[in-house]
Amino acid sequence: MKKTKAKSIVFLIITLLVALYIFFEAPNLNPLYLDGAVFWATLITIYVGVGALMKIGDFSFHPEDIQPGRVPFSYSAKAKFPKIPAIIIAVPWAVIVVVMIISSVFFQWKAYRDQLGEPEVKKFDSEVQAIDVSQIPIVDEELALQLAQKKLGERPALGSQVALYTATIQMVDGELVWVVPLYHSGFFKWLTNMDGTPGYIVVSATNTNDVRYVEGYKIKYHPDSYLLFDVARKVRFGPGLMTGITDYSFELDDDGQPYWAVSTYQYTRGFALPEATGIVLLNATTGEMQRYSVEDAPEWVDRVQPEDFIIQQITNRGAYVHGIFNFANKDKYRPSEGHNIVYNNGECYLFTGLTSVGADDSAIGFIMVDMVTKKPIMYEMSGATEQAAQHSAEGRVQDLGYQATFPIILNIDNQPTYFMTLKDRIGLIKQYAFVSVTNYSTVGTGESVSAALRDYESKLRTDGVVTIGDLGESSETMQGTILRISGEYSGGNSIYKFILSENQDILFMAESSTGLELALTQPGDKVSVTYSLSADGVANVSSFDNLNFTQKAS
Repeated sequence: MKKTKAKSIVFLIITLLVALYIFFEAPNLNPLYLDGAVFWATLITIYVGVGALMKIGDFSFHPEDIQPGRVPFSYSAKAKFPKIPAIIIAVPWAVIVVVMIISSVFFQWKAYRDQLGEPEVKKFDSEVQAIDVSQIPIVDEELALQLAQKKLGERPALGSQVALYTATIQMVDGELVWVVPLYHSGFFKWLTNMDGTPGYIVVSATNTNDVRYVEGYKIKYHPDSYLLFDVARKVRFGPGLMTGITDYSFELDDDGQPYWAVSTYQYTRGFALPEATGIVLLNATTGEMQRYSVEDAPEWVDRVQPEDFIIQQITNRGAYVHGIFNFANKDKYRPSEGHNIVYNNGECYLFTGLTSVGADDSAIGFIMVDMVTKKPIMYEMSGATEQAAQHSAEGRVQDLGYQATFPIILNIDNQPTYFMTLKDRIGLIKQYAFVSVTNYSTVGTGESVSAALRDYESKLRTDGVVTIGDLGESSETMQGTILRISGEYSGGNSIYKFILSENQDILFMAESSTGLELALTQPGDKVSVTYSLSADGVANVSSFDNLNFTQKAS
């Protein structure tokens, strides 16, 4: 009787601990997933093992020993561990090991290589949307969080109760922004404010002065929150009970309603090669949930594919291009040591460079993967990696000690160009830089995006490269009368700016090398200029002729 009571108490405690583990850790209970299989194998091991131990020995329970530092149980064995329970325990672990071996790259290397799919090879041209200078994303995640923290600091009472969560870049109603949710910074702060945190902060990705605190939405559900207000726990005990869930992204619909977008996935080979199957949208204010397949996801959802899944699939495709025994590294490639989320024609993409295995600063191309459909597009071109471009930009301002952010790649009149900001030691933007992908020694910097672009165009001409304007709209020639003209020294060159009386809406810019007569030109002189409008609306002069001097010479 005493033995039965001790056995019941042991199993009751085990069951209670398992129940608490399931509630707080919210594990995947599906044995077709590795974490689910390990859970059930562990559970079988515990219950069968304890049951067998009870048969071959005695557990004793000592209530008087229930105190810190003392174990209230004792056990004495009278026989060897029985074979049948040992087999029952060993079988699930053996199955896990066998499945892991069968699904490893040694047996499934073709599946590893082909999981991403065959990329569509394109030229880097007009299909990649050109970005207006005023719409270039100059705010990265680090700066977005700094600006959001500053906005939060404007409300001292609120700042003492909440903290900032991870910033997520997204397109909201046609505007590229960073969205930063707030969460309670402690259990007791959450307990006394269970109606939710008051709103979120929106930081424009294109304007450091556009930071908005959005009220009107009580954010009740957060990752790493408590009880069923935790996102993972809420989704797991709902639509995600028997499926893989990962990658919690805070997204807004076009009306500003906040959601947590949680990707669902399944393995395609045993316990390997996870593949996104859809998304669960959790309303961050009401807790309502809806599960969607990849094809049925709402249009405002920017991301269904987890970033780490995509990067791993790109890596696998490059690593096993000719199988697993390609010791000569023939045609092997790998993604760059970093990637960006970019938007092209309103669609969200993961963009990263590709470099040969063993190469240092050279990229062999770039790949862009749709973050909803997973459609890959590859641009084959030689050029510099993102890291090489960063070093080149930093070298241009090495006397100032600025650090370059991880670059994004832009299409400026069909020419691939890296763009990055240059920050000081406290993370504030001081300058901007454009770096040619095909020749990373060609760098343009400036204290504004427009100035950096003009400097970049200047360096292209100096390096004998066709100008950006010449790659796009055709050049135009016009004659007129100088209304105003002024010169300045910038980037090692003399730059002249002037306005013509006949068209005062255009600002013309010309380097001193464009025409020797520029230095002698004055208001009232008749001139002939050949120019092309750059992306920021400034007329870049490629040919300059002062007609007054011509008349005198004749």
